[in-house]
Amino acid sequence: MSDTVLHQRTAGVPISIEGVGKTFNSSKGTSFEALKPVTMDIRPGEFISIVGPSGCGKSTLMLMAAGLLDRTEGVIRIGGTTVNKPYTDIGIAFQDHLLLDFRTAMENVLIHADIRGLDKKALRVRATELFKQLHLEKAMDKYPRQLSGGMRQRVSLIRTIVHEPSVLLLDEPFGALDALTRLQVRADLEALWLRNKPTVIFITHSVEEAVGLSDRIFVMSPTPGQVVDEIAVDLPRPRPLALVESPDFGAYVDRIYGHFERMGVLHGIEIPKRAGE
Repeated sequence: MSDTVLHQRTAGVPISIEGVGKTFNSSKGTSFEALKPVTMDIRPGEFISIVGPSGCGKSTLMLMAAGLLDRTEGVIRIGGTTVNKPYTDIGIAFQDHLLLDFRTAMENVLIHADIRGLDKKALRVRATELFKQLHLEKAMDKYPRQLSGGMRQRVSLIRTIVHEPSVLLLDEPFGALDALTRLQVRADLEALWLRNKPTVIFITHSVEEAVGLSDRIFVMSPTPGQVVDEIAVDLPRPRPLALVESPDFGAYVDRIYGHFERMGVLHGIEIPKRAGE
């Protein structure tokens, strides 16, 4: 891929989350602590995942990192800059693909040219390469309603990374997909990340996805959320889907499920043994 597609290719930057907590206050004078103070130091180009039960503050933390939600306490720095307003050098994706129905897949991706003032011709070259990488060439001129759920989510991923941001914030981007499509899109995401190595914060409920994608995993408790474990994942890359059968992969998964059992998130469920155990 040509490095002149955009004005400059951006590598990942460090993210520092220092004692960041969030309490929501209602108009009736009541308060709800969603997130206890959390500290994370994320290295440039690192892929980290945050796993935990629903309502533990995972998405709240991500929105604060993006500057889209105010913090109650603590400091967030991205690339050494304190985040006190929406941070712009990011790609952000949610469970819903949020594609515009009246724009084709390519036009949805090129929306960055309008929003960010980027060169549209150069951006189209970059986007076309990404469509080809994900075997979506025939989808470029189709509208979202003409695409499958998995295709729409992959177009959303292209839109998330096409402007080559230094940071990707991904909140359950595979949540609405069926099991087989999730596996494909997971492999696609790893391949896209490996090309440029932006810094990634990936929010997921899937323990297996977290282990399959991450350099490190932060495990969170039920509400109010706090980090109960930080796990460095030492597995080769790229990570083939067959890796889930390995004892090393299974050990990471079991460690996380063990936390959920001890916290009462899982109970009365026998976690199946894996090959080699």
